[in-house]
Amino acid sequence: MRFKFIAAAVGLAVANVAVADEGMWQPHQLPELESILKAKGLSIDVESISKLTEFPMNAVISLGGCTASFVSPKGLVVTNHHCAYGSIQYNSTTENNILENGFLAKTTGEEVPAAPGSRVYVTEQVTEVTDKVNQGTEQLTGKARFDAIEANEKALVSECEQDQSYRCNVYTFHGGLEYYLIKALEIKDVRLAYAPAMGVGKYGGDIDNWMWPRHTGDFSFYRAYVGKDGKPAEYSEDNVPYQSDAFLKVSAKGVQEGDFVMVTGYPGSTNRYRISPEVDYVFNTAYPLARKYNSKYVSLIEENAPDGSEARIAYESTIAGYNNYIKNYGSMIESFNKGSMYSRKQQFEKDLTAWFNEDSKRKAKYGHVLADLTALVAESQEHNQRDRMLGYVHRSQMMSSARMLYRLAYEKQKPDAERESGYQERDMPRIKSRLESMSRRYDETVDKAILLYFIEQYAALPNDERVAEVDKALGLTNGFDKQKQQALLDDMYAKSVLADESKRLWMTELDLAQLKQSSDPFIQYAQAVFAVTKDIEDAKKELAGKQQAARPALMEAIIAYNKALNKSVYADANSTLRVTYGMVGGYSPQDGLVATPFTSLEGLLAKNTGVEPFNSPEKQNELIKQKLYGDYTGGMNTVPVNFLSNVDTTGGNSGSPTLNGNAELVGLLFDGVYESIIGDWDYDENLNRSIHVDSRYMLWVMDKVDNAQNLLKEMTIVK
Repeated sequence: MRFKFIAAAVGLAVANVAVADEGMWQPHQLPELESILKAKGLSIDVESISKLTEFPMNAVISLGGCTASFVSPKGLVVTNHHCAYGSIQYNSTTENNILENGFLAKTTGEEVPAAPGSRVYVTEQVTEVTDKVNQGTEQLTGKARFDAIEANEKALVSECEQDQSYRCNVYTFHGGLEYYLIKALEIKDVRLAYAPAMGVGKYGGDIDNWMWPRHTGDFSFYRAYVGKDGKPAEYSEDNVPYQSDAFLKVSAKGVQEGDFVMVTGYPGSTNRYRISPEVDYVFNTAYPLARKYNSKYVSLIEENAPDGSEARIAYESTIAGYNNYIKNYGSMIESFNKGSMYSRKQQFEKDLTAWFNEDSKRKAKYGHVLADLTALVAESQEHNQRDRMLGYVHRSQMMSSARMLYRLAYEKQKPDAERESGYQERDMPRIKSRLESMSRRYDETVDKAILLYFIEQYAALPNDERVAEVDKALGLTNGFDKQKQQALLDDMYAKSVLADESKRLWMTELDLAQLKQSSDPFIQYAQAVFAVTKDIEDAKKELAGKQQAARPALMEAIIAYNKALNKSVYADANSTLRVTYGMVGGYSPQDGLVATPFTSLEGLLAKNTGVEPFNSPEKQNELIKQKLYGDYTGGMNTVPVNFLSNVDTTGGNSGSPTLNGNAELVGLLFDGVYESIIGDWDYDENLNRSIHVDSRYMLWVMDKVDNAQNLLKEMTIVK
């Protein structure tokens, strides 16, 4: 296995990009790569993809966890099926299970509201604010530094959000070396327009997740609505479709092997600059434990919510999310154990230290940075098992709702600018949406079973890792007794009013004194543990404040080192708009095995068993057997379903438009191959491959299978 050492070790690039196509680049960096992009096949002006207000970047949007894009001037939005999964599930019942059967609104009047809290974010402005964020923090450390930075960020956000049509956030780049304020139009009325049946949108299910070959039609459509004045507004029947400034044309021609492709989107997070002790802990401790407990979480849901029941429907999106993480962690652990990332990371740190020591000024400036961060990392890991088990206990929907309501009442005592992030007035719509969505995503039997299990795991911690206030509130002072604990939970759930949506929402209006009078057992628990969990939180802020100085110092050193080697640096992903590019092509996952870059309708049919998750709709099966391809082959002898490319992507890129050199949509990115899951931490040019649903398959399903001609007519199809 070949690696470009510097690039693979710390995720750096320009010189290597020509070979590896590595990098999640900020749009303003793209002119640096013009010669490479043009040589690979970019036809449009590089300057246009470096500007957020110009095509095609202004057609690419965020859903707050996934990416999407406008594909008509009437606010029609295409994204992945799994990104719309929560909204499909939210609108499903046992009588009308659109999760299984699919959904198509033939008119805008038939479109249904997406899940509560669904948003479309259109990035309009990015401003560097590093100096403003760091102002007044030069002599501070620990929590004082953390609080000062947070206060500066809140002030910038507050000023930016004077126009309530916008959502603004300050994002950290290079570990805090740079800060950018990003202003995005927040569209609040989002509706489901079309979703294919589960046998298309989730074909292969969790079995095929992260695997190749793949045959998944992972696409769905939303529509964005605004008030009649053109400004964002909450849902109303009087709202009108959003008139997007730009939208993507959709290619019925598609791509061929070796073609240039570019993905624009909002990748969630990567960790390619983490130091070796962090890598060691994550892969040898954190991920194995997360995989173990997430697996148990899923099994508890399945044991307590029978297939086809309302309870199972309520938890389907939860199960899908957890199963994704379980497989993700498993692959990363496997790749880590097989690969050389850890040793290469250690070697890079030795080389970096040697470079420091070659020059007395460099040594004075940077010689301490690795040791400083290493000590802080060790400190951050001291109570991880305590925090992990408390996290699972508090993940119960009754627990989490009660703690959120209590924290909200506590924060409301303060002026808005001084409240904890997440509990300001700007956050109230999200809080209420979360409380509303619980109504369709909660079952008492399931929630209670999950809580009981994780209380038992928490109680098994050593005495010095448990929290006395938690022990007392949960009746664990004399240890765990399952029968007594079951009786306690039965009593808590029976007496609680939090299962009632109207009561949950009513509690958001209460002040702290009023909430303290509540007899609800879960609110009483939240009150009993609040002070100690706040102390734990403050201790973490103290540590975070120290890291806010240590990480930028290391990144400054890494950038200086690579500048000496004539290499540019891209920042770790952080949910901001990025561009990555590459070529359509297969790979060789192991000796003697070569994966070709396309799958076909015939391959899909060959997989079909008629049993979920390989239960392609019968109409689709018949069309394939009759080879009724229409105009969607793009020069091939079949309709391509999915394809591979070597673009550098991660979670959050789901739903990202895959563009050709003319910025036409040729697919949607929705997954990566099993061997590339470790790409959040490392990049291997031989194995990192992303999976895209082919635009030709999307159009074919819409036209031939689901008769979605009403949507096709408003899209611009390039043939």
